[in-house]
Amino acid sequence: MKRSRLILAISLLLNTSLILTAQQPERIHLLNTFHISSAGGWDYIAVQPNSNKLYVSHGGQVNILDKTTGDSLGIIPNTTGVHGIAFIPSLNKGYTSNGRLNNVTVFDLKTNAIQSQIATGQNPDAIFYDDFSKKIITCNGRSNDLSIIDPVSEKVVATIPVGGKPETAVSNNAGKIFVNVEDKNEIVVVDITKNIVEKHWSLLPGEAPTGLAYDANTKRLFAGCGDNKLLIIINAEKGSIVDKLPIGAGCDGVGYDAEQKLIYTSNGEGTMTVIKEVSKDKFVIAATIPTKKSARTIAVDETTHKIYLPAADLEAPPADGSRAKMIPGTFQVLVFGQ
Repeated sequence: MKRSRLILAISLLLNTSLILTAQQPERIHLLNTFHISSAGGWDYIAVQPNSNKLYVSHGGQVNILDKTTGDSLGIIPNTTGVHGIAFIPSLNKGYTSNGRLNNVTVFDLKTNAIQSQIATGQNPDAIFYDDFSKKIITCNGRSNDLSIIDPVSEKVVATIPVGGKPETAVSNNAGKIFVNVEDKNEIVVVDITKNIVEKHWSLLPGEAPTGLAYDANTKRLFAGCGDNKLLIIINAEKGSIVDKLPIGAGCDGVGYDAEQKLIYTSNGEGTMTVIKEVSKDKFVIAATIPTKKSARTIAVDETTHKIYLPAADLEAPPADGSRAKMIPGTFQVLVFGQ
């Protein structure tokens, strides 16, 4: 075989392999349902990197599940009003943000034993580890600020007011933290080297931003705006809006699979919108997948490309328009994939 033909044949084989291994949005469907019998509401769900553990916030505790089988691997107790979970595997430490206790619980990733509790701002909600600054950061919804925690000393080393309710935050791993400020319809840019707010970027026409994800390669932010059903895509270098796409109602979470170039929004109305990132400035809606009403937060496992959404069966909506209550004993985690 001539060299040119050999190169062409190898190229075709590689391209075919990539197509076969890529997640095809229209084929994503419900693979499994993990049932959890304990009581209480929920918020975030998280996959521990390089492990088989799935952490599910639930009422006054965090349930730890085998992410493949759904089997219980333990709990982190006494985390009243828990919202989120973060990890620092190199220190063998995990963290939960406890909204009603105004603190963070530190636990051992191997034994689940609680090591300490750290006081934060009021109602710590989203929590994550910024590898650039080597800090744990909480978004405090009631005190309208961020708590910056040194995981070595286990103390808050800075408090950064953001001028509104911080819902979610992500890092560019180069000194900037981007914060969705829900009641101001904006993203606040924080310089984590100086612990100061640097910029305010409007998300309008997006309203009430909740979920937020980031593509480090294209430097694009994906902000889910639940009130008016839009995903706003922002240039994270300039703050300009690149695109806006329709999503379902009640979005409270956005996930991103960097390898597959897929953005997921978990819509509390009972759908998941899948958006394909064709290029840094081109995005298309690839699928709208039925989930379950109340499935409003999300975690994407970039190792297996599975998607996890906590949900529950709901009672009839109250006449006053308030949120419907969950039916006790129906809490579950929906597992989606191809």
